[in-house]
Amino acid sequence: MTSNAQKILVGVAWPYANGEKHIGQIAGAYLPPDIFARYQRMVGNDVLMVSGSDTHGTPVTLKADAEGATTAQVVDKYHELFVEGCVAMGLTFDLYTHTDTQNHWDVTQQMFLRHLEAGYIYQAVQQQLYDPQAKRFLADRYVEGTCPFCGYTEARGDQCDNCGRIYDALELKNPRSKITGNTDLEVRETEHFFLDMGKLNQPLLDWINTGKEHWRPNVINFTRGQLELKELRGRPITRDIDWGVTIPLAGYDDKRIYVWYDAVIGYLSAAVEWADLVGEADAWRAWWDAGVNPDALIYNFIGKDNIPFHTIIWPGMLIGYNAGKGDQLNLPYDVPANEYLNLGGGKFSTSRGRVIGFNTVLREFQPEAWRYVLTAMAPENADVEFTWQEFMERVNNELVANWGNLVNRVLGFAYKRFEGRVPVPGELDPLDQALLDEIRSGFTAVGELYGAVKLKAALTEARRLSQRVNQYLNEKAPWQAIKQDPAGAATSVYVALQAIDWLKLIWAPILPQSGEALHQMLGYDRPLFGRQYTERITDGRGSHLVLRYDHTPATGRWQAGSLLPGQAMREPVALFTKLDETILAEKVQAVA
Repeated sequence: MTSNAQKILVGVAWPYANGEKHIGQIAGAYLPPDIFARYQRMVGNDVLMVSGSDTHGTPVTLKADAEGATTAQVVDKYHELFVEGCVAMGLTFDLYTHTDTQNHWDVTQQMFLRHLEAGYIYQAVQQQLYDPQAKRFLADRYVEGTCPFCGYTEARGDQCDNCGRIYDALELKNPRSKITGNTDLEVRETEHFFLDMGKLNQPLLDWINTGKEHWRPNVINFTRGQLELKELRGRPITRDIDWGVTIPLAGYDDKRIYVWYDAVIGYLSAAVEWADLVGEADAWRAWWDAGVNPDALIYNFIGKDNIPFHTIIWPGMLIGYNAGKGDQLNLPYDVPANEYLNLGGGKFSTSRGRVIGFNTVLREFQPEAWRYVLTAMAPENADVEFTWQEFMERVNNELVANWGNLVNRVLGFAYKRFEGRVPVPGELDPLDQALLDEIRSGFTAVGELYGAVKLKAALTEARRLSQRVNQYLNEKAPWQAIKQDPAGAATSVYVALQAIDWLKLIWAPILPQSGEALHQMLGYDRPLFGRQYTERITDGRGSHLVLRYDHTPATGRWQAGSLLPGQAMREPVALFTKLDETILAEKVQAVA
C-alpha cells in the first residue's frame, strides 16, 4: 500500500450463516464488490474489502431449531461453507470473518455505550407479540404476516421484502409465529432499549441531499422518499432472547442486543479485526476515522432488500456515534445496491424451492463462467430473470466464442509457428496502430465504468474490444500470410498478442483466474494477482475461520505495458470449457 493512494473501504453485505447461499445473492451482493475492489487495487488504490457471516440473525436460530443443532454448530457449518464458496469463486476479501467474535462484541458494545452517552438510546416499555405455544416473545424475524403498506402476504416482522418499508411487528396484518405457525398470538409488554431514529430523521435528510449525485436512482429515490415522510421513530435494539451480543450494563442478563443493530457494525468491527491481524492496531483508522482521513471512500454493496438498513439506519447510527465525545467516523460514500436476480418468475427462495446453490454450481461449472454470466446479467437497475438457457448461450456464444477463442487461436498459432516465443514485429502499418490505439483506450473507457460501478457496461465494452481483435485478425489472416510474408505475419501476431496482453488486464476484474493463467502462458513470471488463504483465529469467544487476501502483487497493474518481443511463452491451454447442451437440458427441465 502507498500512503498517498485513495483509501477505499468495500463493505460487503453480511449473509446469514443459515444455509448454502444462492446465485441470486452472489449476483446481487458478493460478486460486484469483488470486481470493483480488484479494479481499484489494480489502479493502485488502498482497498480494504471486509465482510463476514451474520451469526445472530433469527434465520440462524431457526435453522438450528430445524436441524436439532446448537446455534454455534449451525454457524460453524454454514460459515465455513460460504468461505469455501468464496475461495472457489475468487472473492478477495481482505478479511471475511463473522459476528460471534470477541472483537465484534467489543466494538458493538462500545457503539451501544457511545449512543447511550450521546442521548441516542433510551429505555421504554413496548408491546410485542408473544407466542403462548412457544412461551416466548417473538423477535422481528420470528413473526411474519401481511405487509401493512403493500399487502404482501409473506412480509417479515420488521421489513417487507416486496416494498422495502420498515415497520413494527405489531403493524403486521394476520401475524403468525415462525416457530410454531400459531396465529393466535398475544400482545404483551416488555422493556427494551431503543435507538432514537426520530431524532436522526432530519440529520439523515440533510446528509442524503448533499453530494449523492453518483448514487443509483433506485437507492437515492427510495431513501429520500422515506426520509421526507418524517416517519422515523425509535426502534428497539434489544430483544428477549439468549443468543447475541450482551448488553454492557448490569441487570439485563435475559436480553441481548438485536441483530439489526449489531450486524451493520460489522463493517467497522471487521476493519478493526483486520488491523489487529496485520499487527497495526490503528490501521483501520485510515478508512474509518474522519479525523485521520476524511477523504476515505466507503462503499456498501448490498441487495435492494437491505437499502433502508444501509442508507438510513447505519448512517443514522454513525451520525449518532459522531454526536458523542471522541473519534468521528466516516459515513458511506456510495451504496450501489442491486435489484433481484429472479428464478422461475419470482425471487430466489429456499422455502419455495427456487434455489440454485452457490457451492453446488461451482462444483459443476467453471467459476469464471459464473463470474462472466452473473456480471453480464447483473440486475443493476432492474430485476433480471435467470434462465439456464441464457447461461449456456452466454458462456458458449460470448465467453468461449469471443474472448476464449481469440486467446486460444492466437496463442496456439504463435506458440507453434514462432518456436514458443512472442514473435518480433516489423514496422507497424496504420491498421496495426489503429487496433493498438483502440485497445489501449480501453484502460480509460472500461476503467471509468468499473470505477462508477457500472460493471455490466464494463463487460460489454471489454467484449467489444475483444471482438475488434478478432476482426483485425480476419483482415490480416496471419495463418495464411505466413506462407508468403512471414515477417508480416509475425507483425500481425505480435500486435494481436499485445492487444490480448492488455485485454487480459481489462478483463481481469471480472475474469481473474483465467487472467492469471493467460498471464503465465504469455511468459510472465511475476504473478498477476495476490494470494487468497484461510486461517483459524482464536479469541475470547473461541475459534473462528477467516478468509484473507494478500493483494500486493496486483497493486498498480492497470496500465498498458509492452509485451517483450522474443519472450518465451508457456504452452497454451484452453481457458474456458464449452457447455454440453445435454447437461444444461437437465437443468432447464428441473426448473420447469
